[in-house]
Amino acid sequence: MFHFLLAMAMAVVAAATTGAASYADDPQMISFDEGYSHLFGGNNLIKSRDGRSARLKLDRYSGSGFISTDAYQNGFFSASIKLPRGYTAGVVVAFYLSNGDTFEHNHDELDFEFLGERKGKEWRVQTNVYGNGSTSRGREERYLLPFDPSEEPHNYSILWTSNNIMFYIDDIPIREVIRNDAMGGDFPSKPMYVYATIWDGSAWATEGGKYKVNYKYAPFVSEFSDFILRGCRVSNIRQVPSIEDCAESEVDLMTEEFAIMTARKRNAMRRFRERYMTYTVCYDTVRYSAIFPECDNSIIEKAKFWEWGESKVVMPRRRSKRKGRPGVSTGLRRQGQAEM
Repeated sequence: MFHFLLAMAMAVVAAATTGAASYADDPQMISFDEGYSHLFGGNNLIKSRDGRSARLKLDRYSGSGFISTDAYQNGFFSASIKLPRGYTAGVVVAFYLSNGDTFEHNHDELDFEFLGERKGKEWRVQTNVYGNGSTSRGREERYLLPFDPSEEPHNYSILWTSNNIMFYIDDIPIREVIRNDAMGGDFPSKPMYVYATIWDGSAWATEGGKYKVNYKYAPFVSEFSDFILRGCRVSNIRQVPSIEDCAESEVDLMTEEFAIMTARKRNAMRRFRERYMTYTVCYDTVRYSAIFPECDNSIIEKAKFWEWGESKVVMPRRRSKRKGRPGVSTGLRRQGQAEM
């Protein structure tokens, strides 16, 4: 019955969808204290006076982070994020879902990880999908961005349902993972908290650890706002709720525009991935001998990647002579309005 209602809801909304909406205008946007609490870092977490935003700071003494008050079984989770400027090599800013503190050896995780760079180089974004401790079968992808994420905030969102996962940047889907039986326990299925952190990733974040955090440029500050937490709240993270417990929440979720993959959105996702994806696990035959079951590989697309999964064709964007401005894009939000 649940799957029938879900299918009906999706069909109705898909038929009624005529244009794109801005998820940042969602009426269910919340203040920091309505959904989050301090995780670590002491005074390196700074809330705004109106409670609508927060800053996370990394200095030579500590990083910082916050965590959702509730755990969720599926949902839509979003924040507007502005990354640190200048030399940021080794710095990692993350917005993610995880239950790793509870399930140490079989945790689930969905990540946006922002990887800092040397001055004059670009931030890179990595998405991760782990289920039931499947870190040895890491489903990582990395991308460049068509804008400077340190100049102004941009929206980053994760949709997680019982059937699929979607990562969004400024209302443009950049990655979709559709659940299938062959994935088994690799698809995240246990309740998770939502986190945001900034920390020292010198060991690996920038060119495999070649460039470290230089605290001469500290503090490194990231800004978070426009918080959205929509999903099925659970009181006990150790207990997966039944389908019936979260049926109403998931149907409500799946009737929203952001949950419907229209043809226009799929084309926008394809264009983003062609232009900006620098690595995908789907073509990494050095680390993995078998293709991941959710990968939609093609011979034509595979020719654009090296056997270790790195793109042969995606290059860092050129910069114009105007200080700090990208030379090839005015920003994904504007691109999305034109393409959607």
